[in-house]
Amino acid sequence: MILKVKNAWAVLTKTYDEFSQDECMSMGAALAFYAMFSLPPILIIVITIAGALWQGDANAQEALLREVQAQMGVQARQQIQSIVESHQKSTGGALATVLGIVSLVFGATGVMTQLQAALDKAWEVEPDPEQGGVKNFLVKRAASFVMVLVIALLLLTLLVLGALLSVFHDAIGRWAGESVTASLLVGLNWLVSFLIIVLLFAAMFKVLPDAKIRWRDVWVGATVTALLFAMGKSLISFYLSHASIGTPYGAAGSLALLLVWVYYCSVILLFGAEFTHVWTRHQGREIEPASGAVRVVCERKHLREPRGSRRIPGRRAPE
Repeated sequence: MILKVKNAWAVLTKTYDEFSQDECMSMGAALAFYAMFSLPPILIIVITIAGALWQGDANAQEALLREVQAQMGVQARQQIQSIVESHQKSTGGALATVLGIVSLVFGATGVMTQLQAALDKAWEVEPDPEQGGVKNFLVKRAASFVMVLVIALLLLTLLVLGALLSVFHDAIGRWAGESVTASLLVGLNWLVSFLIIVLLFAAMFKVLPDAKIRWRDVWVGATVTALLFAMGKSLISFYLSHASIGTPYGAAGSLALLLVWVYYCSVILLFGAEFTHVWTRHQGREIEPASGAVRVVCERKHLREPRGSRRIPGRRAPE
C-alpha cells in the first residue's frame, strides 16, 4: 500500500515538473485565445451535423446549451447562445454560402491545430521538418476536422441519451416515486456526462498528436483528465461565482467569464496530457512518434556566473 502511494506521488510530482518545464500555463492561454475565435464555427458545425441526424437543429442546440449550463453555468450558456444566434442570423448568396462554409471549417480547426501543437510538445514529438510543409498542414487540418466530427457525434449521443432518460423518467416514476426517480436521473446524467467527457479526452489524445499511443494508456490518461476536469469544474465555478471577474468588463462580462473558463479547462487538459506521458513512461512504455513525425530531445542547462566575477563583453568565459 505504501509502495503504491509512493509510486502515485512520484508520478504526480514528475507530472508537475513536466507541466512547469513545458510552460503549459502559457500554452493554456494560447489555447484559450484560439478557442474564442474557433468557438462560433465549431458550435455551428456541431449543431448542424447533430441536428441533421437527430430531430433538427433546434433540439441539437438546446441539448448543447443544456450541457454547457451544466458544465459551465448560466452566464456561459447565455454567451454561447448569443454567439450561435448571431451567427445563424447572417445570410447571403451562393458565393457567400460557399465562403462561409470554407471559413467555418478553417476557423473550427484552428483551436484543434493549436491543441495538436500543445500535445506534441507535452509528448516530445513534432512533425518531421524535412517532410513537406503543405502535407503536414493538410494532415493536421484533416485530423482537426475529424475531432470536430467526434464532438458532433458526442453531442448526438447526448441527444439520444437525453431522450432515453426522459422515457426512463416516465417508466420509473410510475412505481418508484418522483423523489427516487429524480435522484436516480441526476446520478445517471452525471455518469453519462462523465463518460462522454472521458470519450472526448480519449479522442483528443488518440487522434490529434503526432504520436502513437496505446489505447490502455489513452484510457488511463483520459479518465484521470476527466476526474481532474470534474473536480476543477466545481472549484472554477466556485471561484468565478465569488471573484466577480466579469463585473469590470460591463457588457463583455459574460465573454470574460467564458474566456477564463476556457483557459482553466485548457490548463487541466494539458496537465492531463503531461500525466499521460509520465504514466506511460512509468509503466515502462514510450509514446512513439507517428509516421511523418520525429522525437524532440531538449536538454536544459542553466549557466551561473561566479559571484564577484565580471565578464568582459566579447571574451569567452574560461572553461
